[in-house]
Amino acid sequence: MENIIASRELQVERKHFFIEYRENERGRFLRITEEAHGRRNSVIVPSTGVAEFTTLVGEVISSAEQPSAA
Repeated sequence: MENIIASRELQVERKHFFIEYRENERGRFLRITEEAHGRRNSVIVPSTGVAEFTTLVGEVISSAEQPSAA
């Protein structure tokens, strides 16, 4: 059985995102679920990797926002 510790929802265009921090008998984890066109896809990150995951997401976004060298 899973317990939801915290959750948020976000809608971007036609996609709906569920961001949940959950806990089960094996530990805590972050679940990010995308729902679009009746389909769901999820990514699960164990709590031990959440800080590194969010850091890398931030780095990728920062890198993408930089002007490309031509």
